[in-house]
Amino acid sequence: MTMQRKIAPGGTRIKRALGVQAALEWAFGVEKAQLELPLPKGVAEEGFGFGLEYVLLQRAILGCKIDGGQYKMGGYVHADAEVIAATVAGMPDTLGGKRMAIRVAELARAGLTPDWMPGAVPRCVPADIKRNRHGDRAVSVVVGTARAQIKGKWRIVEVRACPVTFTPTSQQIESARQAYDDWWAALDWVRDGLIAGGMLREVEVTAAIPKVRPWEQR
Repeated sequence: MTMQRKIAPGGTRIKRALGVQAALEWAFGVEKAQLELPLPKGVAEEGFGFGLEYVLLQRAILGCKIDGGQYKMGGYVHADAEVIAATVAGMPDTLGGKRMAIRVAELARAGLTPDWMPGAVPRCVPADIKRNRHGDRAVSVVVGTARAQIKGKWRIVEVRACPVTFTPTSQQIESARQAYDDWWAALDWVRDGLIAGGMLREVEVTAAIPKVRPWEQR
């Protein structure tokens, strides 16, 4: 998604119209824009840098690779991409703050949308499966004993049952969809901020945005 400058008759520069998700993917994925997060409380700006301990801590908390803001080859990052990255870095705490800023940047860099588990419903499945050369078999456990007549004789036999579980759980589905909701709200804030700010020179962020709560739409 290389940015090409288009000039209209008369010398007027034509802006490239992008939805907010496409603009983020261009800024972080193509332009490799740097995500400069606000300084932690109590840290002076002069001489500050994210140390290894801070980076490792954030990776552990987030469970993902932090956007290190590496510049692309050649060293030039489009000014509009830097504006977009700076807007993301200012994510308010009410929308997730630094954590959400990193998530938005990482998803954009990878060109991904959060997995909201489309079509997922809890299914009843065996809690454990045993595999052998004959195939898969649900594992059963002894849950009691009973008297049974076998070949004319009364015997004590085991009563076995197959433990089951539900997967994915309703909590897992709800969590995935809440994460999508949070990401969508962050993109909505970024979109409104970029449109209201009017600081982009060659990109025009449009009203286009991913579907809100797509699991409720038919």
